[in-house]
Amino acid sequence: MRPALLNIPALVLASTALVLTGLPLHASDLDRRIETSAKQTYNFRTYLRVDNIKVECSAGVVTLTGAVIQESHRSLAQETVSGLPGVKGVINLLVLAGEQPPALSDPWITMKVKAALAFHKSVSATETAVRTQNGVVTLSGNTDTEARKELTGEYAMDVEGVTEVHNEMVVTPGMVAPERFGERMDDASITAQVKTTLLFHKSTHALATKVSTREGVVTLRGEARNAAEKSLVTRIAEDVKGVKQVYNLMTLRQP
Repeated sequence: MRPALLNIPALVLASTALVLTGLPLHASDLDRRIETSAKQTYNFRTYLRVDNIKVECSAGVVTLTGAVIQESHRSLAQETVSGLPGVKGVINLLVLAGEQPPALSDPWITMKVKAALAFHKSVSATETAVRTQNGVVTLSGNTDTEARKELTGEYAMDVEGVTEVHNEMVVTPGMVAPERFGERMDDASITAQVKTTLLFHKSTHALATKVSTREGVVTLRGEARNAAEKSLVTRIAEDVKGVKQVYNLMTLRQP
């Protein structure tokens, strides 16, 4: 049997075309797994599902391209992907779609309050209406207990730009408690939500808190200014969806 003849010039042309179009000759299995895992995370399937995000991975470095509807989604996407096994780095090229409200304007504050409530399991962002006028936030909607109503107000007050909160939420005993998902949360999504939530709260946004998660158990590292601040970080992290337990290993800043 005569050996098959290879068309060398044709192979060279095909390889050159792949390089020129930016396509790899062969993507590694790990890169493909990272791309697939990112799209399957809880955050990408829920909070980021309305965004147009493309995930490409090469040698463990993920590049995010496309457009998102608000700034917080840029950081949430990056933090989620950063927590995936095998990821060595993230290049975030996501842009904002449409016109965004100016920082500290009333629409901006409303957006930030809604985003701050979104990741907490003890309050319901979907059942809480938020409106802002001259920095004063008014909350309305329904909740099942007085404690949840008060906590919603506390979280709103801790958002940058909020000067006052009028809490007009109605307590309706017996209504369905917020966010009782049967769906399992992945660790990368939990880590990203904890990091993002700490940034939303003005009491903790300036802290360089390192967050890691394993099977829903969150470990916090970094430096707190005092014991009260460390305790606050723990309380906020414990109230993030999917968190089963929090180990706070943060050190206290020396006087």
